[in-house]
Amino acid sequence: MYRQGDVLIVPVAKGAVPSHAATAPEEPRDARGRLILALGEVTGHAHAVVGPGRLVREEGLFGPFLLHLPDGGRVVHEEHSAIPLPKGWYRVIRQREYVPGSVRVVAD
Repeated sequence: MYRQGDVLIVPVAKGAVPSHAATAPEEPRDARGRLILALGEVTGHAHAVVGPGRLVREEGLFGPFLLHLPDGGRVVHEEHSAIPLPKGWYRVIRQREYVPGSVRVVAD
């Protein structure tokens, strides 16, 4: 498991990758060619993956992501140290918080 700020990245065993991951539409890269895992609403900083790979959204209320890195990659952020990731599949989960009457994704 890997954590960078409010983003948790959990390896997914090859046999446990959901079948829809192969055909799900990919999330677009940003203007710098990065896969954005979480974008800071206040600072504009981003938890992002550089290198080859694909990011697809899973079904669900908070839409966790599935990240596939065929050659490995790095998670980068302007205020954190880079995290190297080995090749494979990962589930990307944003931290959530309870506020009276609802649950929301933590804003960076």
